[in-house]
Amino acid sequence: METWDAIRARRNVRSYTDQPVAEEHLTRIAEAGWRSPSASNRQHWDFVIVTDRAQLRELSTVWQGAGHLAGAQAAIVLVVPEPADDRTRVLDQYDLGQATYAMMLAAADLGIGTGHSSIGDQDRARGILGVPGDHVVSLMLGIGYPADRPLRPIKNPTRRPFDEVVHRGRW
Repeated sequence: METWDAIRARRNVRSYTDQPVAEEHLTRIAEAGWRSPSASNRQHWDFVIVTDRAQLRELSTVWQGAGHLAGAQAAIVLVVPEPADDRTRVLDQYDLGQATYAMMLAAADLGIGTGHSSIGDQDRARGILGVPGDHVVSLMLGIGYPADRPLRPIKNPTRRPFDEVVHRGRW
């Protein structure tokens, strides 16, 4: 898929087929996050690739919006050290957002769906993944082939009108 098509096709997928995602595709998706920009090239992140069904089911319970992970073929969980201050927290979250989107685009390019989730129960998430207590489990990305329809560029997305969002020169 071309980059522009991947951007237009990417959507949150929360229902997946039973088709496994190849290990090389999971690695490629994680590499997209690894290659994403990071403030001052700090790269505070770590990524945990999860394919174990029991672990995916457990991860689906750490946040009200994470239920889709139970049916995903894999997940990539993004982890950062506990931030020292508010500025570090903001930079880390921005970096994780960029890494997440890079992974979502790489997946869409392969025809693989993704659905993101936050974490509500840090202690449970850390326990499931073996993450040290001085780190924050920040985001999870469910990964799998869409059950409802394949990824294709969306011609008329449900978005605020472009001309209401984009301003030129001034508000």
